[in-house]
Amino acid sequence: MAYNVSRRRVLAGIGAGTALSVAGCLDEEDVEAGTGDEDSPDAMVGVLQPVTGDLGNLGAPIRDAAILPAQQLEDEGVDFEIDIREEDTESEPEPGISGAQSLVDAGYPSITGAAASPVTIAAAEDVFFPNEAVAISPASTSPDITDMEGDYLLRTCPTDALQGPVMAEIAFEEEGYETASTLYLNQDYGQGLNDAFVEEFESLGGEVLEEVAFEPEQPSYSSELESTLADDPDILLVVGYPDSGEQIFRDFYSDTDGETPIIVPDGLQDESLPAGVDNPMENVFGTAPAAAGPGAETFTDLFESEYGSEPGVFTAQAYDATAIHILAQLRAGELSGPAISEQVREVTDPGGELVTPENLAEGLVMAADGDEIEYQGASGEVVFDENGDLEAATYDIFEYHMDGYDVTDQHDF
Repeated sequence: MAYNVSRRRVLAGIGAGTALSVAGCLDEEDVEAGTGDEDSPDAMVGVLQPVTGDLGNLGAPIRDAAILPAQQLEDEGVDFEIDIREEDTESEPEPGISGAQSLVDAGYPSITGAAASPVTIAAAEDVFFPNEAVAISPASTSPDITDMEGDYLLRTCPTDALQGPVMAEIAFEEEGYETASTLYLNQDYGQGLNDAFVEEFESLGGEVLEEVAFEPEQPSYSSELESTLADDPDILLVVGYPDSGEQIFRDFYSDTDGETPIIVPDGLQDESLPAGVDNPMENVFGTAPAAAGPGAETFTDLFESEYGSEPGVFTAQAYDATAIHILAQLRAGELSGPAISEQVREVTDPGGELVTPENLAEGLVMAADGDEIEYQGASGEVVFDENGDLEAATYDIFEYHMDGYDVTDQHDF
């Protein structure tokens, strides 16, 4: 059911299948700026994220960021009713498909999700595309998504066709490592990033010694580690999610001298990982999409104020995805996927009045009035190409220590 959400309710977290609607205090002038339909919300956005499963540690903050625009707008007293409902993918395709179908059946024409690439691909093929629902993923980075329907599946995160080469360049050119082995999750995200890294590393002149796939959430990864480290590579690439990653690193430090340099991507950027492994992991560094947009500072302040913690990986991208959905829906003037799809790039392409997280409430009025606007977000400028991919990206470089990790540099691509 829908209800007016309170700050305490959001801070406690909302359960799977929960819907919330927000509406501020209205005056006569404000009412005229709305869509005018008193029987339905002005905007309806589904949030499809993993709160449980292998990606749960990262997914819960991403979910929180995805619902943050609605909470922000309620706090600012907007004159639009915004209905948000969230579903838990459990980090797996089948629950993701079920959650996506529940959102579409409940009338949500656009969705912020999913996170894991296999879940997004499955939900798109089985639910989004057949029902012409618009999905914007803040965290699905598999290169395979590029070849899917870019009018109904877009991303506020960059493809791993960019991140893989960035990681290879850092390892080979900046760090001077000439040989590498890889250990990657056996699914679309892991395979796609592994392949992109290997191709670029070899093209730069490096040698890849071993490529080993692993299954998620296993009780031990000693055998896989033994295989991938057998030829003593200069550096090891590990691609996975926190639950599996914790066991991988426990086994790594238990079974080896722990000195082999390891590079990881966004899926293993987790503040709690060193504590879970009980090791400072000082040999581990990584890359992750940065929050480098003009609205980054505003977003960070909003997130910390609302949830009492710092935003993490892909949270800025989740905020932007939901903000874009709301703006596109209001500019479309109707809650239908095809109409919204036509407006997504209209509210993000360069040339209109600038809208950022700081003036998002004003942007809603401009969008509803049909004005030309250009949303530039917390994560970046968010300009989509014809495939629904970002045209440019900035990556954080981070290093682990016992209390979490520090961002030490950035890399533009």
